[in-house]
Amino acid sequence: MAGGRLPGLLFLLHAAARLAAEQEVENLSGLSPNPEKDIFVVRENRTTCLMAEFAAKFIVPYDVWASNYVDLITEQADIPLSRGAEMKGKCGTNESELEISWLEQAYTLKLFFLKEGHNTSRGPEAFWRLSRIQFIYDTNERTYFKDAVSPGKHTASSHRLSALVTPAGKSYECQAQQTISLISSDHQKSVQLLLSEVRLQPFDITADFVFSEEHKCPVDQREQLEETLPLILGLILGLVIVITLCVYHIHHKLTANQVQIPRDRSQYKHMG
Repeated sequence: MAGGRLPGLLFLLHAAARLAAEQEVENLSGLSPNPEKDIFVVRENRTTCLMAEFAAKFIVPYDVWASNYVDLITEQADIPLSRGAEMKGKCGTNESELEISWLEQAYTLKLFFLKEGHNTSRGPEAFWRLSRIQFIYDTNERTYFKDAVSPGKHTASSHRLSALVTPAGKSYECQAQQTISLISSDHQKSVQLLLSEVRLQPFDITADFVFSEEHKCPVDQREQLEETLPLILGLILGLVIVITLCVYHIHHKLTANQVQIPRDRSQYKHMG
């Protein structure tokens, strides 16, 4: 019996080792010129299947004793996503995940992505979105939490999230800062996740280490329009002025070449 189990166990161990070897996760944050921005890549079977690049910070409220040691007051911890974080990832056809941990597992961010389709007037269309966020934090950690009351681990989660919605086959890009609210297990406190300079693609990457064509967020599109609109209006105004001058010049030339007919009949005898 034991001899029969051994080959099966060896096969499972070999399969697990092969799977681990086929999946690579890389923190490439050192390549970013922005020290606050992190770059993460998940590769399976020597092919990039998820890429994420962003700056992130969490604003976490927590309780401390007031000076009278009777009342509780709320302080606020600002926790940036540290460079050199550990990461894990999972790629799938319709579901992908990215897990990032830092400061010896005191903080863990989990991002869950979902690809799905819906029907439109133009026919069925596929898109992907950020469907869920979990942030696990430990108020025993003293870098950002000072004198927390009843310190321990808490989980802040999103509720019915549908963020970063992007057409399938494209990457999401947003330079503007976005705020996503999470509800904490610590007395239902509201934790804020601040994301900025985001470039992300959890599905359908066609070239290794290369994002697909970007889909800009509405805020970036509006800012781009606000930047280019004065230029467009200036070009249109300049074109109108040029056309007006050309019309005036042509009209002036035509009227100058016409024979001037005298209005006073007495002047006809002088003609010819």
